[in-house]
Amino acid sequence: MSAVPTSKDLKTNDLSVSLDLSKAPSADELKPYIELQHAANYLAAAMIFLQSNALLRRELTKDDVKPRLLGHWGTCPGINLVYAHLTRLIKKQNLNMMLVTGPGHGAPAILGSQYLEQSITKYYPKYSIGEEGLEKLVRGFSWPGGFPSHINSETPGQIHEGGELGYALAVSFGAALDNPDLIVPCIVGDGEAETGPTATAWHLIKYLDPAKCGAVLPILHLNGFKIAERTISGTMSDDEVTALFTGYGYQVRIVGTDLDKIQEDMAMSFEWAIGEIHAIQKAARSGQAVYKPRWPVIVLRSPKGWTGPKKAHGVQIEGTWHAHQVPLPKAKTDDEEFQLLKQWLESYKPHELFDDNGRPIKEILDCFPQDERLRMGQRKETHGVYKQLKLPAWQDYVSADPDVSAMISAGDYLAEVCKNNDDRFRIFSPDELTSNKLTKVLEVTNRTMEWDPDLFTKGGRVTEVLSEHSCQGMLQGYTLTGRTGLFPSYEAFLGIITTMIIQYAKFLKLGKETLWQHPVPSINYIESSTLWRQEHNGFSHQNPAFLNNLMNLKSNMVRIYLPPDANCMLSTLDHCLKSKNYVNLIISAKNPMPVWLSSAKRVEEHCRAGVSVWSEFSTDGGRDPDVVLVGCGVETTFEVIAAAALLRKDCPKLRVRVVNVTDLMVLGFTHSHRLTTAEFDAIFTKDKPIIFNFHGYPSAIKSLAYDRVSGRRMAVHGYNEEGTTTTPFHMLTANGCSRYDIAIDALEHVLPNGAVDMDARTHIANYRHAIREHQKYIEAHGTDPKYLAEKPTFD
Repeated sequence: MSAVPTSKDLKTNDLSVSLDLSKAPSADELKPYIELQHAANYLAAAMIFLQSNALLRRELTKDDVKPRLLGHWGTCPGINLVYAHLTRLIKKQNLNMMLVTGPGHGAPAILGSQYLEQSITKYYPKYSIGEEGLEKLVRGFSWPGGFPSHINSETPGQIHEGGELGYALAVSFGAALDNPDLIVPCIVGDGEAETGPTATAWHLIKYLDPAKCGAVLPILHLNGFKIAERTISGTMSDDEVTALFTGYGYQVRIVGTDLDKIQEDMAMSFEWAIGEIHAIQKAARSGQAVYKPRWPVIVLRSPKGWTGPKKAHGVQIEGTWHAHQVPLPKAKTDDEEFQLLKQWLESYKPHELFDDNGRPIKEILDCFPQDERLRMGQRKETHGVYKQLKLPAWQDYVSADPDVSAMISAGDYLAEVCKNNDDRFRIFSPDELTSNKLTKVLEVTNRTMEWDPDLFTKGGRVTEVLSEHSCQGMLQGYTLTGRTGLFPSYEAFLGIITTMIIQYAKFLKLGKETLWQHPVPSINYIESSTLWRQEHNGFSHQNPAFLNNLMNLKSNMVRIYLPPDANCMLSTLDHCLKSKNYVNLIISAKNPMPVWLSSAKRVEEHCRAGVSVWSEFSTDGGRDPDVVLVGCGVETTFEVIAAAALLRKDCPKLRVRVVNVTDLMVLGFTHSHRLTTAEFDAIFTKDKPIIFNFHGYPSAIKSLAYDRVSGRRMAVHGYNEEGTTTTPFHMLTANGCSRYDIAIDALEHVLPNGAVDMDARTHIANYRHAIREHQKYIEAHGTDPKYLAEKPTFD
């Protein structure tokens, strides 16, 4: 690697960057942007406190104060400082920038800046530029029918909710991928910097290819306090912060050590950072890529609640945790706090910032680029840029082989997807791509990891980082900016990102209800290495809980698929990659398993319906059954078919219907794909016993079908938290999901029945004996008998 250029070949290689502030922009050039900050800070404070008299046209009274004070003031002045100086640079250099705000609780700042930018008015005409619209905006904040106290998808230009801290930085890197002209400044709050997801996300510069991707400019905002205590980063000295980020691979510029020069410092620091980004990108795009380039990071020090009230009741507010939320919580009832609020709002001199009609003064309006598309609240990347994938025909990959790995088939298909979509499709995986049998993808593309000397400058469609949070964050940023991603993972560990998915689903739900938001690709997950074949890794790897977590989300947003074989996997994957605005979960298997449906037409019909009777495994094609056996999941469906074969051999007069469910949510009443009552009864019958063998926890099926099936007619088998290091078939018997358990339950549920009455007890005893004999066999041989993996026959 000695011949590879390194950071020293760039214009700047200092680890902690010093700038000559005497060369900063003039006071006249900065003055409008300082006024912009004053106006934005005023609006932020007014939104938190005022229900009327938003521009102080008359003497403020306690009646003007909202009865319920909600919001977070402490971070707002820092956000507005950043917003103003980014705006200046965008206008000066015609930059494509999209701001991600990690401290999403600072919504008043973003809303205030975007109102002045006229982005709020563009999408919400009721908040017009002028006194009437401004009054509505101020009153409406944290008020029924108005904007919430946290940034969400109703806020123009935002791709991150921020209610749960830790994900902003990873989301920003996802947005920058395959967006070569985009720069994504990301404000990371110092409380947010304490989270595990953020700690890992600092490393994502190592996965960013400067030749093909945009850039992320992290801005660590150190204001020293979280909701009631100091922050870890806020206690660190400049040298300690520099050492930390130098180790991550950044060049560090610390802003705000001299508050009297903070405006000049911020202006020059942003210009320096953009210069460094452009230098790194120019080198990479001219064939002289720099190995381990030191990307810029800005550390902003500013007091918590800066420009707000200094003290109340003798207690310090500015620069302490007291400024974090509402710094004057009793302003409506307490005389001292009301007077402090009045002085605080008047200190911004709103009459000098807004004209007689309530419009921002011309100097403020002129701060923003004339081309509205460059304004951060109106970036096209945040809405309306859906890039449809060029997908191969999944039917071309259908296999007639008797035993096929669904994940290997998926890998064959995805390899072609990667090849045809080198600017709009990526796979994010926590170091499990090969383990999950998607290796074929790597024959047509590379992993991307710019700090790996073997992968440096190679590009690629696969990002593998052993952090589910980082994979999810990048996937969110990539998806919400119009591209399609896929997240394959071990089943047991996808649950790590449960709360991130919940936040994303809430963001997506509100986005769908916001008229200016356009459809985005669905966010797609594949669970493989599932609990039934994690017997070698033991109990820790046997956990299907992620499925249950998704079921609790809004039902019209969630799709959960359990394709029973490799061919159904192909159809399902193709469908998910075409879909929009959903959270798609596919649960599959990587081990070779029987192909039940070999005809592409039959596969398509089954997957489209989501559930169907499998007549070839049923008695008389499934007509007039005594019992219905239902499989949902790869291994559990195998056992249902094996149970049907057992019963046909041992109880030939028993009429059995075999059903497979591949679209789980059709079973419920609230889903858009739901079965009608008539359809449900036609498949599952109105009154016959239903023995359901399910991939995951039985509670999932029970919650979906509890209104469908009365009494004790349906028995649900599934994972019951019984597991260890054992054999695959013992995992099934231990949880009551084997063919023997299903056959036993079927016989017990049909009694009394003339077809089986006399022999039922004998067959049940034989099946229980088979389970005990299997236990003895594996203790002696350490593996399952081979016949248990053979495809059942119905001769």
